[in-house]
Amino acid sequence: MAGREALVGEVLLPGSEEQQARQEHKVRRGFFGTLKRAMRHIPFAEDVVASYHCALDPKTPAASRGILLAALAYFVLPFDVVPDFIVGLGFTDDAAVLLAALSAVRSNIRPEHYDRARETLRSEADDKGETGAGASA
Repeated sequence: MAGREALVGEVLLPGSEEQQARQEHKVRRGFFGTLKRAMRHIPFAEDVVASYHCALDPKTPAASRGILLAALAYFVLPFDVVPDFIVGLGFTDDAAVLLAALSAVRSNIRPEHYDRARETLRSEADDKGETGAGASA
């Protein structure tokens, strides 16, 4: 468990402006594809999508944006401690990193970020022909 805690602490460093810009680019490019693959493995998808909207919101404090971008960049990278393609385990490390980031910046994730998250998840569900009722579960 100490290894996972060290990993989470290392991943969640806010980073420099240059690092944040690179992470933001990765997140924008890969977030929704990864989210679609992870939805059934991460029961807090609405929180993850709200954190995405919070990270891209220029009103979010820089340190919180950095933490969220670091966690979301880790989420979208296909190669991490537990590769995402391992069925049943692939997203466990991602979930730990995301939960740690959410805990660290929860006060900066505002109601409008959750509104946008629900709208995003409804839209994704509609694109798949679902009703959207279970999309955020």
